[in-house]
Amino acid sequence: MASAKQVMDFRPSKGITTAQSNEHQRRWTENGWQSAVAQGNYDRSRERLNFEIRNGKVCPVDKSRSIPERMSEILRDRGIKDPNEGLEEPRFRTVANFIFGGSRERMTELAFGDQKVDLTHGADNSHLHRCKDIEDWAKDVYRFVADKYGEENIVAFIAHLDETNPHVHCTLLPIKDGRFAYKQIFAGKDKYEFSARMKALHSEFAEVNQRWGMERGTSVSETGARHRTTEEYRRQLSEQCTTIEQTITAHQRTLVSLQSDIRLAERRVKGLTSMVGNLLQEKAEKEAALAELHRQILAGHDNPDALRQQVNQLEKELSSIRTKLDDKQEKLSEADRKLDALREEMTAIQERTEELRQEAYKYSGTIQKGADILLKNALLENMVSEFSERAAQLSDEGKNVFDGSLLQAFAENGTEVMYCATLLFLGYVDDATTFAEGHGGGGSSSDLKWGRDDDEDERAWARRCMMKAARMMCPSSGKKKKR
Repeated sequence: MASAKQVMDFRPSKGITTAQSNEHQRRWTENGWQSAVAQGNYDRSRERLNFEIRNGKVCPVDKSRSIPERMSEILRDRGIKDPNEGLEEPRFRTVANFIFGGSRERMTELAFGDQKVDLTHGADNSHLHRCKDIEDWAKDVYRFVADKYGEENIVAFIAHLDETNPHVHCTLLPIKDGRFAYKQIFAGKDKYEFSARMKALHSEFAEVNQRWGMERGTSVSETGARHRTTEEYRRQLSEQCTTIEQTITAHQRTLVSLQSDIRLAERRVKGLTSMVGNLLQEKAEKEAALAELHRQILAGHDNPDALRQQVNQLEKELSSIRTKLDDKQEKLSEADRKLDALREEMTAIQERTEELRQEAYKYSGTIQKGADILLKNALLENMVSEFSERAAQLSDEGKNVFDGSLLQAFAENGTEVMYCATLLFLGYVDDATTFAEGHGGGGSSSDLKWGRDDDEDERAWARRCMMKAARMMCPSSGKKKKR
């Protein structure tokens, strides 16, 4: 199935929640299942077909431990500390989440073969069995991830066959040389290097999927270069635009969440800034009062004992203020870092969303242009065919009406006229002349210079080339072809 496309979605995170883990493992209570089925596209009758790959082997999904528990156990056994451990808010990207899959028709075929799958909500698919192809595909993908990032870093690799489109969730630890290294492994020095790495990763993944009849998505720059049927254009446009739209929608949801987080972070920074300012003012006032008491003691005040008691009290109050100040300044610094990180993440997602919008716009335009050319070619073929059929029914006098017309030239010699016109359009006048003479043409000779005028647009130039080619393909003797 040459038109099937692979899917690889990548998203880093600062850990994995129990809720995410429960969804991946289907580790739900009865109430959880009811809620999931009501809100999502889960088919409980197919849940038994889900599986995971562990150490390269197909196994039932292990629900005895959550994915966060697996992650903690792996880190403990390897003596690696989770950098987010103990932080009030996680700051470090410690998990790389992958979703692997492909076009729905192809993935369903791998999972169920020619069995009939009822995707109606609430349908009973308990008769289905899992095909070996989906297991072998999953093992190939697992080996691809293990070879590239280390099998020891795979926390979970779970295949879902109980949703609309079969796919795999892979939870990976970005660890290299015994430490977390997300930036070194994935991000690179900037967004351009990250983009280049992701494109290369898609290409590498495509090598795995060749065996399974799936290919990498075609870049916009290549889209117009190959002939596709109208149905292929429609499918390609639908698949690509759907993927882009889904990603944009996910980004928009993330942006809404980030904006909410940023507002909370801004309020926290503002509150802590006010607290720090008040404490600094109070500290300055206490220090000034303490300095005045020391001055009075040195000046020989009448009641030095009372002054010393006041000094002791002020020093206690100052010590308490300094402790509070240190705490609030540390929290303010942490809040500033979190706010900066949130703003940076929002900017990155906004930029990527805009890139996706531009990509969708260019892709859609390119596909539409290709479809437009395809339709015009079909129209031309139909018109020529129809003209040829009806011209055969005309009298000689009626046929003479079309003598010297472009329509007649195409009806009688369409392929050669088109090729000759193409050579003229590209500026290969000598080649066009040689071609015409070699195919029985050679008419319409002229000493006038042939070429495109400086102010001539492409359509006008193309029309002139077509007319010129039609004349050049006429027999040099001027005799008409027999009809």
